[in-house]
Amino acid sequence: MLELSNVRAGYDHSPVLHGVSVSVPKDGVAAVLGHNGAGKSTLLRTAMGLLKPKSGTVLLDGEDITRLAPHQRVSRGMAYVPQGQQSFPHLTTAENLQLVADGRPDGKEAIAEALDLFPVLRELSGRRAGLLSGGQRQQLAVARALVTRPRLLLLDEPTEGIQPSVVAEIEETILALARRGGLSVLLVEQHVGFAMRAAQRYYVLEAGRVTSTGAGGAESEQAVREALSV
Repeated sequence: MLELSNVRAGYDHSPVLHGVSVSVPKDGVAAVLGHNGAGKSTLLRTAMGLLKPKSGTVLLDGEDITRLAPHQRVSRGMAYVPQGQQSFPHLTTAENLQLVADGRPDGKEAIAEALDLFPVLRELSGRRAGLLSGGQRQQLAVARALVTRPRLLLLDEPTEGIQPSVVAEIEETILALARRGGLSVLLVEQHVGFAMRAAQRYYVLEAGRVTSTGAGGAESEQAVREALSV
């Protein structure tokens, strides 16, 4: 579904990615792991078009989207959930979802489906997003992305800084989405066990380079932990 080939990217004169190649399987999950500063968020921002690569290509379902703007990528079925449980804090939970659904002929149904995945949001529909807990805001951020009915979902540290009970809910939802098909996921994640349960393919980044890659699954977890410990 998504293929980044030999991508070099960075900020001003500070290179971050040095010839990175990552492939996301259709209707599957690719996990990117690495320590802080390895370039994981930069990789997602480049995939989403928020950062232009210095060189290399980005293909979405075979189409070269390297030079397309973020909104053009959204129109082709991409959705991005950045770090930080981002929301519109002065809007209610329901208004956050409706803002994304407006103008979509299937908006009402898409909101209902997202709320089915995160039932707690239905109970909090009238509460301002700024008053939600970190875990609830993260569920709202993922739900808001799903309202767009994406073909490809980019998730940046979806379980970071969240209480363990909510982490389990978010993990189970993402695993369920991956199992039901129709959605590809590029997942940046620190929790190795979750990432390897979800992914068909993994990539370990170190200093902007892929240092280890292989098939996902629990049997690869130890190899990933060893790669991260180097």
